[in-house]
Amino acid sequence: MTPEQAAATAKTGLATIVGAFAESPQTLRRARLLGLSGWAYHVSARAGALGEVRPETVAASIGMIAPEAVIDGWEATAKTSAPMEVATWHLHELCTWGSEQLGGFPRLARLHELTRRVVAAVDYAGLPLFAAWRAMPVPDQTPGAQAAVLLHLLHEHRLGVQLVAVRAGGLTPLQAIIAGPEGETGAVAFGWQPPYPPAGPIVRRLIWAESVADAMAGQAYAALDLGERVELIGLLESLRHRLAQ
Repeated sequence: MTPEQAAATAKTGLATIVGAFAESPQTLRRARLLGLSGWAYHVSARAGALGEVRPETVAASIGMIAPEAVIDGWEATAKTSAPMEVATWHLHELCTWGSEQLGGFPRLARLHELTRRVVAAVDYAGLPLFAAWRAMPVPDQTPGAQAAVLLHLLHEHRLGVQLVAVRAGGLTPLQAIIAGPEGETGAVAFGWQPPYPPAGPIVRRLIWAESVADAMAGQAYAALDLGERVELIGLLESLRHRLAQ
């Protein structure tokens, strides 16, 4: 398994694991307690690590979500809370979730060790959200909490390199979504309004962008040797199935 193959294979598992946290009742409860809509919370919880920046900067950093939707969510949050406070609360909830949901994972120590080395190896040039999150102080030092944060960082890393690769492939974020498996359904979910471009002419560009993203993400997975990469993928798969039960 090459570093590029490890990055490509890890993509789905990371998205599923981090998605389990994002969709958990505790996380959704936090949005309600802050008086935010789910959309405003999603935007500010993810991009709040950037600090007090203009909404256009947030839209540029997130990339795949329609700028108008990002700006609306960011400005809605700013009326009641500082975005950095939302991100800090989000990190706290992530740690709590990690302690509860990952704390009993049989090979947690090994998962922590391997993910820590990959995260440490990431070159964050061009990845503002990853860099901002990696710089956030982690409030909980328990193994489950630490592992949850590392998995979140690896997922944010993948999202960041994906955006860079999409733009390098000559695609707009909307084109990349339309050419992907979710098509127009995904575009609606990410706040993009019709009319939408035809998918046919741009699918090959998206395939190329995916391969570039794998290569970029794989640079960090090169911090592990072959056996360790295979082991990490196995651990992610085991954890993904455990959370699905």
